[in-house]
Amino acid sequence: MVILSAIKLKQLFKKGRDYPWQKPQGCPRCNSCRLWGHGFAEANFDGYQRPLLLKLYRCPDCGCVIRLRPKGYFKRFQASVDTIRSSIVLKSKTNRWLPGISRSRQCHWFRSLSRRIKVYLTDTWCRGVVASFDYLLQLGQIPVSRAI
Repeated sequence: MVILSAIKLKQLFKKGRDYPWQKPQGCPRCNSCRLWGHGFAEANFDGYQRPLLLKLYRCPDCGCVIRLRPKGYFKRFQASVDTIRSSIVLKSKTNRWLPGISRSRQCHWFRSLSRRIKVYLTDTWCRGVVASFDYLLQLGQIPVSRAI
């Protein structure tokens, strides 16, 4: 289970395990108020040379493991939502990719979004890729995920 949390990545990079994590109010699965610290998990983010340590919690009642993740990042993505959206905007307007990010990653995002448009919004969608990104995001989906 992933809970998005207000995390300052620069501070997390500097402090590591000593970062002041805010413990969730309760378990999102069973609503138990008892949560135990369950260690850390490494996660890569763009702009940082080494993986950052994200805090894990475990609910002793239902066994759910909770990972705190920074807001503004999709699950399993290193780049921020804003960076991914900027790449898609630039590609749709100028047919160019963002500098500083590998072309293959940006192609992956764009192809995945195009595929999701065809599956979820059908071929009748006529508002464009940027609007589809925003719409799928509003629906609670990860617009550039390969999973259908």
